[in-house]
Amino acid sequence: MRKSPRRAIKREITPSFNKPLPEYKINFFVIFIASIAAIGGILFGFDTGVISGAILFIKHQYLLSSFENGVVVSASLIGAVLGSATSGWSADYFGRKRSLMFASLIFMAGTLGSAFAMSIPHLIESRFVLGFAIGIASFTAPLFISEIAPPRMRGALVSLNQLAVTVGIFVSYFVRVFKLL
Repeated sequence: MRKSPRRAIKREITPSFNKPLPEYKINFFVIFIASIAAIGGILFGFDTGVISGAILFIKHQYLLSSFENGVVVSASLIGAVLGSATSGWSADYFGRKRSLMFASLIFMAGTLGSAFAMSIPHLIESRFVLGFAIGIASFTAPLFISEIAPPRMRGALVSLNQLAVTVGIFVSYFVRVFKLL
């Protein structure tokens, strides 16, 4: 029996990415570690959302001008730009886990500084430090998650970081509404 030429051609040009990935069991430890790494996303979202409610009180307490108001809000974004610009180097030099641990220490310092700020310059500095941690975590967490995730779960686990950002924004608005009631 002779094979048809079309069938032979079809076999030759069938791409290898159509092959199914090997079966695997769901590894809950990997999901747990990815969730821990995504906590930086929750902090990023919370910091982004919470300032919208807090700035109303900060503006009245410190009698901020519009320019100062903008600087307080944008200080974390400026820090995030610098943090993300340096995070590639730090993730390569120190490793992903150590970079995430360093970012968590910076998050703590920035949060404590923001909570106990007695002046506008101190608040701006603290928010800048928070932004620096946001920049490191925003780059390093998805990178770390993609490296530990099995191929079949990689997309879902990396998107966990973006879900964490959204959850952080939601929680910050929920806290704001709860405080106003």
